[in-house]
Amino acid sequence: MKRLSHLASQGIPFLFFTNFDASKTQVFRLEQLKEEDIEYAFDTDIYSAHTQKINKNPISYKTYKKGFDYIIEKIKSGDTYLLNYTCKTKIKTKLSLKEIFALANARFKLRVKDEFICFSPERFIKIENNSIYTYPMKGTIDASIPNAQAKILANTKEMAEHIMVVDLLRNDLSMVAKEVKVTKFRYIDKINAGEKELLQVSSEIQGLLCENWKNKLGDILQTLLPAGSITGTPKRKTLEIIKEVENYERNNFSGVFGVFDGKSFDSAIMIRFIENNQEEMVYKSGGGITLDSSAEAEYQEMLDKIYIP
Repeated sequence: MKRLSHLASQGIPFLFFTNFDASKTQVFRLEQLKEEDIEYAFDTDIYSAHTQKINKNPISYKTYKKGFDYIIEKIKSGDTYLLNYTCKTKIKTKLSLKEIFALANARFKLRVKDEFICFSPERFIKIENNSIYTYPMKGTIDASIPNAQAKILANTKEMAEHIMVVDLLRNDLSMVAKEVKVTKFRYIDKINAGEKELLQVSSEIQGLLCENWKNKLGDILQTLLPAGSITGTPKRKTLEIIKEVENYERNNFSGVFGVFDGKSFDSAIMIRFIENNQEEMVYKSGGGITLDSSAEAEYQEMLDKIYIP
Protein backbone atom coordinates (compact mmCIF):
# COMPACT_ATOMS: atom_id res chain seq x y z
CA MET A 1 0.00 0.00 0.00
CA LYS A 2 2.96 2.34 0.54
CA ARG A 3 3.68 2.24 -3.19
CA LEU A 4 0.14 3.47 -3.93
CA SER A 5 0.72 6.51 -1.74
CA HIS A 6 4.12 7.16 -3.32
CA LEU A 7 2.84 7.00 -6.90
CA ALA A 8 -0.26 9.06 -6.12
CA SER A 9 1.80 11.73 -4.35
CA GLN A 10 3.95 11.99 -7.47
CA GLY A 11 0.90 12.17 -9.76
CA ILE A 12 1.90 8.93 -11.52
CA PRO A 13 -1.09 7.02 -13.01
CA PHE A 14 -1.40 3.39 -11.91
CA LEU A 15 -3.65 0.33 -11.71
CA PHE A 16 -3.78 -1.89 -8.65
CA PHE A 17 -5.71 -4.86 -7.28
CA THR A 18 -5.86 -6.64 -3.93
CA ASN A 19 -6.96 -10.06 -2.78
CA PHE A 20 -10.03 -10.50 -0.56
CA ASP A 21 -8.50 -9.65 2.83
CA ALA A 22 -6.11 -7.05 1.35
CA SER A 23 -3.06 -9.00 2.51
CA LYS A 24 -1.62 -8.87 -1.03
CA THR A 25 -1.57 -5.87 -3.36
CA GLN A 26 -0.24 -5.65 -6.91
CA VAL A 27 0.48 -2.26 -8.48
CA PHE A 28 1.28 -1.39 -12.11
CA ARG A 29 2.12 1.94 -13.69
CA LEU A 30 -0.33 2.50 -16.54
CA GLU A 31 2.52 3.23 -18.94
CA GLN A 32 3.93 -0.24 -18.25
CA LEU A 33 0.73 -2.25 -18.76
CA LYS A 34 0.65 -4.72 -21.62
CA GLU A 35 -2.78 -5.45 -23.06
CA GLU A 36 -1.99 -9.12 -23.57
CA ASP A 37 -1.44 -9.41 -19.81
CA ILE A 38 -3.89 -7.00 -18.18
CA GLU A 39 -6.99 -5.24 -19.50
CA TYR A 40 -9.34 -2.96 -17.57
CA ALA A 41 -12.32 -0.67 -18.09
CA PHE A 42 -13.87 1.82 -15.68
CA ASP A 43 -17.33 3.36 -15.51
CA THR A 44 -18.21 2.26 -19.04
CA ASP A 45 -21.67 2.76 -20.53
CA ILE A 46 -24.09 -0.17 -20.27
CA TYR A 47 -25.74 -1.20 -23.51
CA SER A 48 -28.06 -3.93 -24.75
CA ALA A 49 -26.01 -6.98 -25.59
CA HIS A 50 -26.33 -10.62 -26.53
CA THR A 51 -25.71 -12.70 -23.45
CA GLN A 52 -23.26 -15.56 -23.43
CA LYS A 53 -24.48 -18.93 -22.19
CA ILE A 54 -22.38 -20.91 -19.73
CA ASN A 55 -22.86 -24.36 -18.25
CA LYS A 56 -23.05 -24.32 -14.45
CA ASN A 57 -22.26 -27.12 -12.02
CA PRO A 58 -23.11 -25.55 -8.63
CA ILE A 59 -22.90 -27.08 -5.17
CA SER A 60 -26.10 -28.79 -4.06
CA TYR A 61 -28.76 -26.95 -2.09
CA LYS A 62 -28.13 -29.41 0.77
CA THR A 63 -24.46 -28.40 0.91
CA TYR A 64 -25.34 -24.72 0.67
CA LYS A 65 -27.91 -24.99 3.46
CA LYS A 66 -25.39 -26.61 5.80
CA GLY A 67 -23.26 -23.47 5.61
CA PHE A 68 -26.32 -21.23 5.72
CA ASP A 69 -27.60 -22.88 8.92
CA TYR A 70 -24.17 -22.45 10.54
CA ILE A 71 -24.27 -18.73 9.75
CA ILE A 72 -27.79 -18.39 11.19
CA GLU A 73 -26.60 -19.98 14.44
CA LYS A 74 -23.73 -17.48 14.58
CA ILE A 75 -26.21 -14.64 14.03
CA LYS A 76 -28.44 -15.95 16.82
CA SER A 77 -25.46 -16.11 19.16
CA GLY A 78 -24.63 -12.46 18.39
CA ASP A 79 -21.29 -13.15 16.66
CA THR A 80 -22.44 -11.49 13.42
CA TYR A 81 -25.50 -9.61 12.17
CA LEU A 82 -24.82 -9.72 8.45
CA LEU A 83 -22.45 -12.05 6.61
CA ASN A 84 -21.69 -12.22 2.91
CA TYR A 85 -21.73 -15.96 2.18
CA THR A 86 -20.16 -17.05 -1.12
CA CYS A 87 -19.57 -20.30 -2.97
CA LYS A 88 -17.64 -21.49 -5.99
CA THR A 89 -19.32 -23.03 -9.02
CA LYS A 90 -17.57 -24.97 -11.75
CA ILE A 91 -18.52 -23.61 -15.17
CA LYS A 92 -17.83 -24.45 -18.80
CA THR A 93 -17.63 -22.00 -21.67
CA LYS A 94 -15.98 -22.01 -25.07
CA LEU A 95 -14.76 -18.48 -24.49
CA SER A 96 -11.30 -17.55 -23.26
CA LEU A 97 -10.92 -14.93 -20.52
CA LYS A 98 -9.73 -12.43 -23.14
CA GLU A 99 -12.85 -13.10 -25.24
CA ILE A 100 -15.06 -12.76 -22.16
CA PHE A 101 -13.48 -9.39 -21.38
CA ALA A 102 -14.23 -8.13 -24.89
CA LEU A 103 -17.85 -9.32 -24.75
CA ALA A 104 -18.78 -8.62 -21.13
CA ASN A 105 -21.16 -5.70 -20.71
CA ALA A 106 -20.33 -4.20 -17.31
CA ARG A 107 -19.37 -0.87 -15.74
CA PHE A 108 -16.08 -2.15 -14.27
CA LYS A 109 -13.92 -4.87 -15.82
CA LEU A 110 -10.52 -6.38 -15.11
CA ARG A 111 -8.68 -9.29 -16.73
CA VAL A 112 -5.32 -10.46 -15.39
CA LYS A 113 -3.52 -12.73 -17.86
CA ASP A 114 -5.27 -16.10 -18.10
CA GLU A 115 -5.76 -16.17 -14.32
CA PHE A 116 -9.04 -14.35 -13.62
CA ILE A 117 -11.57 -11.86 -14.87
CA CYS A 118 -14.27 -9.81 -13.17
CA PHE A 119 -17.07 -7.74 -14.69
CA SER A 120 -18.39 -5.89 -11.69
CA PRO A 121 -21.46 -3.67 -11.25
CA GLU A 122 -20.25 -2.34 -7.88
CA ARG A 123 -17.99 0.65 -7.38
CA PHE A 124 -15.99 0.68 -4.14
CA ILE A 125 -14.64 4.19 -3.55
CA LYS A 126 -14.21 7.16 -5.84
CA ILE A 127 -12.15 10.25 -4.99
CA GLU A 128 -12.55 13.51 -6.90
CA ASN A 129 -10.96 16.73 -5.72
CA ASN A 130 -11.09 16.21 -1.94
CA SER A 131 -14.39 14.30 -1.81
CA ILE A 132 -14.59 10.53 -1.28
CA TYR A 133 -17.62 8.48 -2.25
CA THR A 134 -18.60 4.87 -1.64
CA TYR A 135 -21.54 2.93 -3.06
CA PRO A 136 -22.69 -0.10 -1.03
CA MET A 137 -24.85 -2.47 -3.11
CA LYS A 138 -27.19 -4.82 -1.22
CA GLY A 139 -30.53 -6.22 -2.35
CA THR A 140 -31.20 -8.20 -5.54
CA ILE A 141 -34.38 -9.22 -7.36
CA ASP A 142 -35.24 -10.71 -10.75
CA ALA A 143 -36.48 -7.77 -12.84
CA SER A 144 -39.09 -9.98 -14.56
CA ILE A 145 -41.06 -10.40 -11.31
CA PRO A 146 -44.21 -8.22 -11.42
CA ASN A 147 -43.66 -4.92 -9.57
CA ALA A 148 -40.06 -6.00 -8.88
CA GLN A 149 -38.80 -2.53 -7.97
CA ALA A 150 -41.62 -1.86 -5.50
CA LYS A 151 -41.20 -5.32 -3.97
CA ILE A 152 -37.45 -5.07 -3.40
CA LEU A 153 -37.76 -1.59 -1.87
CA ALA A 154 -40.62 -2.70 0.42
CA ASN A 155 -38.99 -5.98 1.51
CA THR A 156 -38.19 -5.64 5.23
CA LYS A 157 -35.37 -8.21 5.15
CA GLU A 158 -33.68 -6.44 2.24
CA MET A 159 -34.20 -3.06 3.91
CA ALA A 160 -32.58 -4.28 7.15
CA GLU A 161 -29.63 -5.79 5.26
CA HIS A 162 -29.09 -2.62 3.26
CA ILE A 163 -29.26 -0.38 6.33
CA MET A 164 -26.64 -2.51 8.08
CA VAL A 165 -24.25 -2.26 5.12
CA VAL A 166 -24.81 1.49 4.75
CA ASP A 167 -24.16 1.96 8.46
CA LEU A 168 -20.99 -0.15 8.26
CA LEU A 169 -19.65 1.78 5.24
CA ARG A 170 -20.60 5.12 6.81
CA ASN A 171 -18.61 4.19 9.90
CA ASP A 172 -15.68 2.97 7.77
CA LEU A 173 -15.63 6.20 5.79
CA SER A 174 -15.69 8.20 9.04
CA MET A 175 -12.28 6.70 9.90
CA VAL A 176 -10.66 8.43 6.91
CA ALA A 177 -12.94 11.41 6.15
CA LYS A 178 -14.94 14.20 7.76
CA GLU A 179 -18.53 15.35 7.23
CA VAL A 180 -19.63 11.85 6.20
CA LYS A 181 -23.25 11.65 5.07
CA VAL A 182 -25.58 9.45 3.03
CA THR A 183 -26.35 11.48 -0.10
CA LYS A 184 -28.52 8.89 -1.89
CA PHE A 185 -30.38 6.09 -0.11
CA ARG A 186 -31.61 2.88 -1.79
CA TYR A 187 -31.70 3.68 -5.49
CA ILE A 188 -32.08 1.01 -8.19
CA ASP A 189 -29.50 -0.17 -10.72
CA LYS A 190 -30.45 -2.49 -13.58
CA ILE A 191 -27.93 -5.28 -14.15
CA ASN A 192 -27.72 -7.37 -17.31
CA ALA A 193 -27.30 -10.85 -15.81
CA GLY A 194 -27.01 -13.31 -18.66
CA GLU A 195 -30.44 -14.71 -19.41
CA LYS A 196 -32.02 -12.47 -16.75
CA GLU A 197 -32.08 -8.82 -15.84
CA LEU A 198 -31.57 -8.09 -12.15
CA LEU A 199 -32.45 -5.05 -10.09
CA GLN A 200 -29.92 -4.21 -7.39
CA VAL A 201 -30.25 -1.64 -4.62
CA SER A 202 -27.41 0.81 -3.92
CA SER A 203 -26.75 3.89 -1.81
CA GLU A 204 -24.20 6.71 -2.05
CA ILE A 205 -22.14 7.89 0.92
CA GLN A 206 -19.89 10.97 0.73
CA GLY A 207 -17.12 12.39 2.91
CA LEU A 208 -14.46 15.10 2.82
CA LEU A 209 -10.74 14.22 2.75
CA CYS A 210 -7.77 16.42 3.63
CA GLU A 211 -6.10 18.20 0.73
CA ASN A 212 -3.03 15.92 0.79
CA TRP A 213 -5.09 12.70 0.44
CA LYS A 214 -2.83 11.48 -2.38
CA ASN A 215 0.04 11.14 0.12
CA LYS A 216 -2.19 8.89 2.25
CA LEU A 217 -4.05 6.91 -0.43
CA GLY A 218 -2.54 3.58 0.61
CA ASP A 219 -3.44 4.18 4.26
CA ILE A 220 -7.00 5.16 3.28
CA LEU A 221 -7.47 1.92 1.37
CA GLN A 222 -5.86 -0.20 4.08
CA THR A 223 -8.30 1.26 6.62
CA LEU A 224 -11.35 0.58 4.44
CA LEU A 225 -10.45 -2.93 3.28
CA PRO A 226 -11.77 -5.56 3.07
CA ALA A 227 -14.91 -3.96 1.70
CA GLY A 228 -17.86 -4.04 4.08
CA SER A 229 -20.41 -5.05 1.45
CA ILE A 230 -18.63 -8.37 0.77
CA THR A 231 -17.77 -9.18 4.39
CA GLY A 232 -20.47 -8.11 6.88
CA THR A 233 -20.75 -6.65 10.34
CA PRO A 234 -19.03 -6.56 12.76
CA LYS A 235 -16.26 -6.89 10.22
CA ARG A 236 -13.47 -8.58 12.20
CA LYS A 237 -15.58 -11.35 13.74
CA THR A 238 -17.52 -11.84 10.51
CA LEU A 239 -14.26 -12.39 8.64
CA GLU A 240 -13.40 -15.19 11.08
CA ILE A 241 -16.77 -16.88 10.44
CA ILE A 242 -16.38 -16.54 6.65
CA LYS A 243 -13.10 -18.45 6.85
CA GLU A 244 -14.82 -21.15 8.91
CA VAL A 245 -17.89 -21.61 6.71
CA GLU A 246 -16.61 -21.17 3.16
CA ASN A 247 -14.90 -24.35 1.99
CA TYR A 248 -12.62 -22.64 -0.53
CA GLU A 249 -10.22 -19.72 -0.85
CA ARG A 250 -11.65 -16.48 -2.19
CA ASN A 251 -8.18 -15.35 -3.33
CA ASN A 252 -8.72 -12.26 -5.50
CA PHE A 253 -12.49 -12.68 -5.60
CA SER A 254 -14.21 -9.87 -3.65
CA GLY A 255 -10.96 -7.95 -3.47
CA VAL A 256 -10.73 -4.48 -4.97
CA PHE A 257 -9.16 -3.05 -8.11
CA GLY A 258 -8.67 0.60 -8.93
CA VAL A 259 -7.12 3.24 -11.16
CA PHE A 260 -5.42 6.55 -10.32
CA ASP A 261 -5.25 8.80 -13.40
CA GLY A 262 -2.89 11.36 -11.91
CA LYS A 263 -5.61 13.48 -10.31
CA SER A 264 -8.60 11.32 -9.38
CA PHE A 265 -9.08 7.77 -8.09
CA ASP A 266 -11.73 5.18 -8.87
CA SER A 267 -12.15 1.57 -7.75
CA ALA A 268 -14.53 -1.37 -7.86
CA ILE A 269 -15.20 -4.57 -5.93
CA MET A 270 -14.20 -7.75 -7.73
CA ILE A 271 -17.53 -9.54 -7.87
CA ARG A 272 -18.98 -11.34 -10.92
CA PHE A 273 -15.70 -13.22 -10.94
CA ILE A 274 -14.27 -16.11 -12.97
CA GLU A 275 -11.04 -17.84 -11.96
CA ASN A 276 -9.14 -20.04 -14.39
CA ASN A 277 -7.44 -22.79 -12.42
CA GLN A 278 -5.56 -25.52 -14.30
CA GLU A 279 -7.85 -25.33 -17.32
CA GLU A 280 -10.94 -25.45 -15.05
CA MET A 281 -13.04 -22.33 -14.75
CA VAL A 282 -14.68 -21.49 -11.45
CA TYR A 283 -17.28 -18.79 -10.90
CA LYS A 284 -17.51 -17.29 -7.41
CA SER A 285 -20.73 -15.67 -6.19
CA GLY A 286 -22.92 -15.17 -3.13
CA GLY A 287 -25.02 -12.75 -1.10
CA GLY A 288 -25.68 -11.27 2.31
CA ILE A 289 -27.23 -13.42 5.05
CA THR A 290 -29.25 -11.95 7.93
CA LEU A 291 -31.52 -13.55 10.53
CA ASP A 292 -34.53 -13.04 8.23
CA SER A 293 -32.87 -14.66 5.20
CA SER A 294 -34.41 -17.64 3.42
CA ALA A 295 -31.99 -20.42 2.47
CA GLU A 296 -33.94 -21.14 -0.73
CA ALA A 297 -33.95 -17.49 -1.81
CA GLU A 298 -30.28 -16.96 -1.00
CA TYR A 299 -29.28 -20.13 -2.88
CA GLN A 300 -31.21 -18.90 -5.92
CA GLU A 301 -29.57 -15.48 -5.68
CA MET A 302 -26.15 -17.13 -5.61
CA LEU A 303 -27.09 -18.99 -8.83
CA ASP A 304 -28.59 -15.88 -10.46
CA LYS A 305 -25.27 -14.10 -10.08
CA ILE A 306 -23.46 -16.71 -12.21
CA TYR A 307 -23.52 -15.19 -15.70
CA ILE A 308 -21.57 -13.46 -18.43
CA PRO A 309 -23.41 -10.23 -19.30
